[in-house]
Amino acid sequence: MPNFEELKSEIAKRFDEADSLEALNDLRIEYLGKKGKIADLMKQMKSVPKEEKREFGQAVNQIKTETSALFDEKKRALEAKALEEKLASETIDLTLPGRKPAHGNLNPLTLIEQELEDLFIGLGYQVIEGDEVVDDLYCFERANIPKDHPARDMQDSLYLDPEHLLRTHTTAIQMKVLEQDAPNPIKVVCPGKVYRRDDDDATHSHQFMQMEGLVIGEHVPLSDLKGTLEFFARKMFGEEREIRFRPSFFPFTEPSVEVDVSCHMCGGKGCPTCKGTGWIEILGAGEVNPKVLEMAGYDSTKMNGFAFGIGIERVAMLKYGIDDIRHFYTNDQRFNELFDRMD
Repeated sequence: MPNFEELKSEIAKRFDEADSLEALNDLRIEYLGKKGKIADLMKQMKSVPKEEKREFGQAVNQIKTETSALFDEKKRALEAKALEEKLASETIDLTLPGRKPAHGNLNPLTLIEQELEDLFIGLGYQVIEGDEVVDDLYCFERANIPKDHPARDMQDSLYLDPEHLLRTHTTAIQMKVLEQDAPNPIKVVCPGKVYRRDDDDATHSHQFMQMEGLVIGEHVPLSDLKGTLEFFARKMFGEEREIRFRPSFFPFTEPSVEVDVSCHMCGGKGCPTCKGTGWIEILGAGEVNPKVLEMAGYDSTKMNGFAFGIGIERVAMLKYGIDDIRHFYTNDQRFNELFDRMD
């Protein structure tokens, strides 16, 4: 007969020393498996004398039962220990400061648009936005752009059908404002995206942004336009900036002017940035054409005003020293990180 008491002590000691579920499972296979030590004892039954078989079988079954109980008890203890360690490792210290999420950066065009809106709101302007798909009537006809004007060419404008197109300028918003508010005074700026049939390069894009301003009232002098644009130039490019008007032509305004700002790099002395002239062109402006007022329902003998159009990319490139307009649209995080973070 085997020494069953000695085997029980061995099993109890080894199960007690098991320090992991993996080690415990190995013991289960060693003692309780199909080829384990207890199974080997059962195989010895055939060689046990007949009168001892009963006692032998009972002893083996008792060891098997006690070993199974030891395994279950030890397994529960190890699982409880593992759970306790897991919970301890995952404990959150609520007194620790939280992690501030990274919100990314505003695109410089958005920064310039917001800065311009704040500037003109401070001057009493209202910000008006409109649809990007517009009627030909408001995009061209009401802006005094006749059918044979080059801007009507399909190479310049993106038509969806003969009467609708992606707006080529935010003047389309102003034309609706004029029609809706006539004959009352108006003081608005209209920001937004505009679209042209253009090849993209360092200074051109098929999609870009504008902010156009419009002021209509009684006896609005051109000097008010000059004062407004001087204020704009100094706020955007520095208090030392000066502006100048050069005669030009736009169907929407009469008289029309191109507006230059003194170069912020050289202070007007001449440098590569301003091509030696001391001036940089920034926008177009002028007195609103009387025909435009009449078409919208105003009496041009009593009401007049001025308008201006600012290229937001142009301002951003000058203000931040950006040499390629495509940087604004390629979503390069290295470029975006150069600018102020979102609040």
